[in-house]
Order: sequence, then C-alpha cells, then structure tokens
Amino acid sequence: MTVGNRRKAARATKSVKTMADYAMPFDRLGLWISERARSTSLRRPQATSLSMLDGAVAAVVAGPISMNPEEWVCPLLGVDADAFNHDTEEFSAIAATLMRHNAISNTLSTKPESFEPLFERKPDGEIDAQPWCMGFYAVMNLRLLTWSRLMNPNIIEHRLLLPILFHCVDPSGRPVLAPERRGPGTRSFTQNAWRDIPAVVEAMRQFWMPNRYQKKV
Repeated sequence: MTVGNRRKAARATKSVKTMADYAMPFDRLGLWISERARSTSLRRPQATSLSMLDGAVAAVVAGPISMNPEEWVCPLLGVDADAFNHDTEEFSAIAATLMRHNAISNTLSTKPESFEPLFERKPDGEIDAQPWCMGFYAVMNLRLLTWSRLMNPNIIEHRLLLPILFHCVDPSGRPVLAPERRGPGTRSFTQNAWRDIPAVVEAMRQFWMPNRYQKKV
C-alpha cells in the first residue's frame, strides 16, 4: 500500500463514528430527561429522571427476553423511532441510553458484585429507591406476559421481585404489592429493602438466562 493510500485509509477509519461519539454525557442526559418531562409540547418520557432511566435499563438487561432498542428506548425517552435515523440531540440522548445499557450489561456479565443502581436520595440523605424501581417496573409492563413466571407469588423465585415491587405504585398511586406481600411491617425493613436490589437484579439475570439465550431450532 502506498503512503497516499495509507493516509486515505487512516482518514476513512477516523471518520467512522461509534455510539460513544454521539452520546451526550450521562449527567447531561439527566437534565435532558427532566427538561423533556416538563415540556408541554413534546411527548412525555416514561423515565422522568436519570434514576428511573437507570432502573429501566437494568430491567432490559436482566429481563426474560432481548428487546429491540426502539421498543424500550422510544417510550422511556419520549421519542419516535425515526429519531434513531438522524444526528440530533434526541439521537444523542438515545446513544447515551444505549451506552448505559452496555455498561450495565458489561458489569453484570463480568463483575456483578460491583453493580450499583443509581438511586436517588431524599432531602434527609436516606436512599430513595422508588424512582429506580418505577423505571424497572415500566419496562416490565412493556412485556408483562414474558415476566409472568416471576410474577407468580406461588413460586419461590417470586421473592426476587419483592425488593423492587415493594417500592412501586400503580397509576393511581396505590402500592403494587398487597399489604400481606410487602414483607415485615417494620421501619427497618421499609428503609432497607433497597439493599437487596443489586443482588436480585443479578439473580434475575441468571434466572432468565436459559430462556433468553436458548438455541433456536
């Protein structure tokens, strides 16, 4: 290869952008989501905070099936599928979301003990796991039938969902879990249920793995 051809090849290689090149910084994504959630003219995102988006992405990674990005990214960010085709700020937000997906997937695959959900904090400094859990639950609701095995309270694996569903409410603001399924009615349990979430997310990923990666005949 001549020097000129090598230079052309190098320029061509440099011109190929990766997802990381398009992605806005993760903290900027949080501001972008908040601004979009407050807008009266744009489609409202299901994820209204960075913590909620983080929980949603974790559900995609640990869930029972692989989902096409458009299926979950569009409702979470409040964008149309066509946003995947244009170099706009919306696509920059999409890219940042997919980068977060890849980061969580890599962590759970290689070093699951280091997985840390992006929980919010209350004014008094205590952990507020509800936004994260509501994001997780939002993705469950996109394919609720596929999650049905874990939704059955009669199987032991149902307990994997309890620390998450414990923090979730329905559209009317009522707890998703009935009182008899919310666990011990103690202040300690209420304050510390979130501590089990990192472990149950990885356990769910392992539970669904045979189903998710089964060989197709």
